Amino acid sequence: MSLNSKIIIHLMGLLLLFNGLFMLIAAVMSGIYDDGATLDIALASITSMFIGVTGMYFTRNHKKEVKRKEGYIIVTFGWIVMSISGMLPYLFSGAIPDVTNAFFETISGYTTTGATILNDIEVLPKGILIWRSLTHWIGGMGIIVLAIAILPLLGIGGMQLFAAEAPGPSADKLHPRITDTAKRLWYIYVGYTIAETILLQFAGMSFFDALNHSLATLSTGGFSTKNASLAYWNDQPLIQYIVIFFMFLAGSNFVLSYFAFKGKVQRVLMDEEFKFYFTFVVLFSLIVASVVYFQANVPVSDYHPMVYGPAESAFRHGLFQVVSVITTTGFVTADFSSWTPFLKVFFFGLFFLGGSAGSTAGGIKVMRHLLIIKNGILEFKRTLHANAVIPVRYNNKTVKEHIVYNIIAFFVLYMLLFIIGSMGLGLLGLDFESAVGGAASSLGNVGPALGTLHPLSNFNGLPMLGKWWLGFLMLLGRLELFTVLIILTPYFWKDI
Repeated sequence: MSLNSKIIIHLMGLLLLFNGLFMLIAAVMSGIYDDGATLDIALASITSMFIGVTGMYFTRNHKKEVKRKEGYIIVTFGWIVMSISGMLPYLFSGAIPDVTNAFFETISGYTTTGATILNDIEVLPKGILIWRSLTHWIGGMGIIVLAIAILPLLGIGGMQLFAAEAPGPSADKLHPRITDTAKRLWYIYVGYTIAETILLQFAGMSFFDALNHSLATLSTGGFSTKNASLAYWNDQPLIQYIVIFFMFLAGSNFVLSYFAFKGKVQRVLMDEEFKFYFTFVVLFSLIVASVVYFQANVPVSDYHPMVYGPAESAFRHGLFQVVSVITTTGFVTADFSSWTPFLKVFFFGLFFLGGSAGSTAGGIKVMRHLLIIKNGILEFKRTLHANAVIPVRYNNKTVKEHIVYNIIAFFVLYMLLFIIGSMGLGLLGLDFESAVGGAASSLGNVGPALGTLHPLSNFNGLPMLGKWWLGFLMLLGRLELFTVLIILTPYFWKDI
């Protein structure tokens, strides 16, 4: 099979053009705040757009058909090309002069991981900070389109099930055309971002901080404009509750938001994944809040006292950290790794949960956990009744056997990659806690980790190879494993 290389280059050019236009937004913001980085960001924008337009021009006569192999290449290399292009504002402005650090920060942004190498975020030019947040937002938008339009066509990681639940020609689906589906979800994404920005301003944030944190929240990214992250506002609970609410929305299936806006609330309430997602958040938050409240010697924050009373503060910090980790946003109001040994292990377990399918969250996803558990329970019945056909059901529909196998394969591969990722970090000299925490956090796109990479620290101390290794894990986790790994297999390139 010959590879349609022209359409691959054409789409890469389109992505670079798209990236450059967003850099212009950052350049305009830089000019408004007169932070001295305007020309550098504008030059990065022009460079990105020029390369993109050139690539599109020379491949304008391409065949408009994208087959599976081209799909895998476009998705994987698209994220890499965006990350290379996204480094330019950091490098040109001198905000992050080192290529390794600039690439780490950029791919952490686009994969909505939120792990940073910056020691002092608050000294950066505002234009650079807005670009940093925009990398999250672009990545989040890309993930929505990826989940809705591309991964189901490629048969990736069980997302065909999500495809059956969301887009398609039947009457109860979003819209028969994938492009229209993606467009509607983008409207919701933009609408949520605007709404959170307004509410955060109302609660006491400046417009700049509100905009940055909204871009990072809806993408479940976690880059903040403050060194202390959301702990900076520990004495303003309303701000933190607003962020909690929008983190929860961002970690839920965006298709359900569409149904809710159409008045089909029953569809939302009856969705199995949403029910489990909501239950997990409530149950785990109560567990964490109870432990924090009854452990009087546990400091809830290193930055502000519990000025609103221990019960409310324990509840808020517990809820905030649980929602942030489950949705893989990565904002923090406290160092949860310093609370108690039990909670350290508890949050480490949450690194593997993830939000809902069709959300901007990373991780394994609630839907996969749910189907693996259901299949595991049914194995007991199948053992007793060897000849019985007992299918797994999801939302009162039978799940095809190959999808169940796909999800089990995804889970096994995910855990294997976590072990390999941890061993890689161990080989580079990290202690056990930092190695397993860093690998789990990067693969799940969570952000904060454990050990020397704890929530109030950063990833700057990692060796150079460690940063490239974690960048690779971030990309693997964000693109549902198979998308990237299949390109590394010899048989993928046969007959090309």
